Amino acid sequence: MPDGPRQPPILDPPIRLAVCVSGGGTTFQNLVDRIADGRLRAEIVQVVASKPGIGAIARAERAGIPVAIEPRGKRPLEEYGTSVFDPIRKSAADLVILGGFLNLLPIPNDYEGRVINIHPSLIPAFCGKGFHGRAVHQAAIDAGVKISGCTVHFADNTYDTGPIIFQIPVPVVSEDTAETLAARVFEAECEVLPETIGLYAAGQIAIRGRRVLVG
Repeated sequence: MPDGPRQPPILDPPIRLAVCVSGGGTTFQNLVDRIADGRLRAEIVQVVASKPGIGAIARAERAGIPVAIEPRGKRPLEEYGTSVFDPIRKSAADLVILGGFLNLLPIPNDYEGRVINIHPSLIPAFCGKGFHGRAVHQAAIDAGVKISGCTVHFADNTYDTGPIIFQIPVPVVSEDTAETLAARVFEAECEVLPETIGLYAAGQIAIRGRRVLVG
């Protein structure tokens, strides 16, 4: 990912978000709730789901947000990426959030530095293809680590390798199961992702090679 200029502030109107989802949509719902109660000044203008019938679609429909359903199927990766970004581009989204989106997604040139992923570990630990959901937390427990957490990073064209914006540590205790650890990590995710969006909207985030400058 090349160096980019600092994103100019997007303050009026509120930053326009597209959210890509593959499951129940808890990350998406957190953003909906924080927008509704005024803690996040943003508007979700498009949801893209990687498969039909998932809980995130019902959440988006209840919130009155347009949903595009784009399964990968056997399509070539570039063709799939085009189909995902077509509705995002039409919605004029300023920033794309990968909220539990499990498919590899090529980032087009006009959205480089404008796609953010949140991953439930401290990258580069327990990340990459196949590391998602419960598997991430079970791997952390099985490895005996004392600290896990979550990472917010810019997405690039491979799994979990883009420049890191924030990492929030979460302790792993001896009694943890994958479910209890996941719940604590998700609490951290619910705080750091909206904070990241707010800083991006305020023009406070810039990419310099592998480093992300904040403030």
